[in-house]
Amino acid sequence: MPNSDESMEFGEQIPAGQPVSNAHLTLQKAIDLGEYKVEVLGMFEEWHRLSRHAQFELIKKAIDNRRKQLWQHWAELNNQLNFSKKPYLQPALDNVHAQIKQLESDNEQLYIEYST
Repeated sequence: MPNSDESMEFGEQIPAGQPVSNAHLTLQKAIDLGEYKVEVLGMFEEWHRLSRHAQFELIKKAIDNRRKQLWQHWAELNNQLNFSKKPYLQPALDNVHAQIKQLESDNEQLYIEYST
């Protein structure tokens, strides 16, 4: 178990299940990380100062970032050495694929919502 000096070196530990403060996370960083859900983006003050068009443009950018991340993760799993001999990786691959499908569904819904 690391002493307090070592744990401070790696940053504050946040127990599971507790909400993460966005004190050190900016709207742009959230977009870069692929966060596209309006409920989360709405926690940033600057989000509410943007026009609906600007909000949608940021959402589209976040969705593109998330899509790239998911396909990268899928490729990393799929390209594991001897993947066929590691059946325990298949559920992880299926989960990533399900997230990609959900992302596409969310993308369509956001287009409908923001085009009205």
